[in-house]
Amino acid sequence: MDTLKVRDVKDVEEVVRAAVASEQPLEVIGHGSKRAIGHPMPTNALLDVSALNAVTSYEPNELIITVQAGAPLADVQSLIDAKNQQFAFEPMDISVLLGTAGAGTIGGMIGAGLAGPRRIKAGGIRDHLLGAHAVSGFGDSFKTGGRVVKNVTGYDLCKLLTGSWGTLAVMTEVTLKVMPKPEAERTLVLRGLDDITANKAMTAALGSPFDVSGAAHLPGSALRSAGGALAGLASGQPVTLVRLEGISASAAHRAASLSQTLSSFGVVDSLADDASAAIWSALRDVVPFAANGALGAWPVWRIVCPPASGGALGQALSRATGGDVVYDWGGGLIWAAVPPGADAQAMLVRGQVEAIGGHATLIRATEDVRRAVDVFQPQAAGLAALGERVRASFDPRSVLNRGRMMRGGAA
Repeated sequence: MDTLKVRDVKDVEEVVRAAVASEQPLEVIGHGSKRAIGHPMPTNALLDVSALNAVTSYEPNELIITVQAGAPLADVQSLIDAKNQQFAFEPMDISVLLGTAGAGTIGGMIGAGLAGPRRIKAGGIRDHLLGAHAVSGFGDSFKTGGRVVKNVTGYDLCKLLTGSWGTLAVMTEVTLKVMPKPEAERTLVLRGLDDITANKAMTAALGSPFDVSGAAHLPGSALRSAGGALAGLASGQPVTLVRLEGISASAAHRAASLSQTLSSFGVVDSLADDASAAIWSALRDVVPFAANGALGAWPVWRIVCPPASGGALGQALSRATGGDVVYDWGGGLIWAAVPPGADAQAMLVRGQVEAIGGHATLIRATEDVRRAVDVFQPQAAGLAALGERVRASFDPRSVLNRGRMMRGGAA
């Protein structure tokens, strides 16, 4: 496979234009940490943007950072952490699930759009993307958005790049909001709740006035295969977790008040600061289904559904597939690991998910399975046609990540 390693934006433009002229599709990569997500692409040419890795501007006082798209996510996080700041949407490290090396690049983070537990409070990645520079499938550079929140020129356009998996344009530089890290955090822990009751407890917490920033539930079966910070959490019992963050006095006061609210569901314990942070880091990266763990060979689905329906859906999927589930976002996000099979039980999973208005993405599976089933949720005809018109307006010849998001299609 030919690897075209670009040095600057002009190189990107030239490579894309050459691909259009020769009708040669390109696979766009940074560090390649997410290459195993999506359908296998019909190309033998890689456009490698990892050399575009500079931090263009960082203004801690303005809570803004501008970086090139190939910048390593881990390095950028270390930079802003030194100023006691963070990406509030908690980008997940997908390498834990996929068994790849490193957390990938800033461009890959935006292209995948996979936010962590704090999404229920802070929003997703697209809510923190202020602007971007990119090269379209025509080989032309364009700019969208700006460097301040008040600058709304092209603001919505840059949102399209989030979750597009590189099918619209090659990002070269992005501007993101950063936020101060909380001074303290508390995690309330309830043990022994079944999925339905845990869903009710999380709903009660999220509906309270106590500014919850995380709500998750791990059934006992999922905890049996968990390591690290989760290993000794509940000795095989189901565990329900609710996080609160802020200044120390506020976090402690809200945790005490919410404990009283949740006491009708059972005994409420508490974890503080570093112990709490380690738990949520493991949840963010779905450590119970890690590639190096007991379920490392099982396909993994990422399911987004109405939060109030999450407990019933997860319980039904576990019974029907013989798999395990982990709940996040108060039940609105379900990670489901299912026993290996020719289709990763796609018809069963999607049938139950669609029945409640959710959607499912196959995050981990073998290449043969990803060729056989739709990795991304199939869309209704009208919505799919609209999406294709949007894609074609950026990349009419479908040279960028052709076929990654639609089996047998352009996108």
